[in-house]
Amino acid sequence: MRNIIYAINITLDGCCDHTKFNPDDETLEYFTHLTRSADTFLYGRTTYELMVPYWPGVAKSPAGQSKPDYDFARAFDAVEKMIVFSRSLESPGDEKTSIVRTGLQDEVLKLKQEQGKDILTGGVAIPSQLAGLGLIDEYRFVVHPIVVGEGRRLFDGINLQEKLQLKLVESTVLKSGVVVLRYVKQ
Repeated sequence: MRNIIYAINITLDGCCDHTKFNPDDETLEYFTHLTRSADTFLYGRTTYELMVPYWPGVAKSPAGQSKPDYDFARAFDAVEKMIVFSRSLESPGDEKTSIVRTGLQDEVLKLKQEQGKDILTGGVAIPSQLAGLGLIDEYRFVVHPIVVGEGRRLFDGINLQEKLQLKLVESTVLKSGVVVLRYVKQ
């Protein structure tokens, strides 16, 4: 069975709003490595529209981009399948993107049974729903050593049927002071 991995950048005060802080090159390299371990993305409309067409555009036109940006863009663009859960998105941005309007749990359970690499998810809304359903196997919190005092918080509005019990299986401190925490579901 394939694993669903939730990976997200957050601040010490739990902010995961990407407009409030910028990951450094080493953090981007971490996400590049993680992205290469996956062949499917699960996103909601908002996260999808933040990622596409930006990263595929960088992969196609790298002029002016840093090497870590270009490397991440290439890894992102190489992922085979993108599933977007949305009731409002009209059409997919490319041929490897599918829009699913209902049945989050059924669709994800089906994906987990398919052969393939890991499945990555990001953002807040869809991962919160997946966590509430107990469908996330790993959590990767990339904690930046800043407090921003505002912005969207991790797991805003999560609706849990029962408390999530997680086990820390790895922690890595990057040169910048960013700490990568890897938890698995118990």
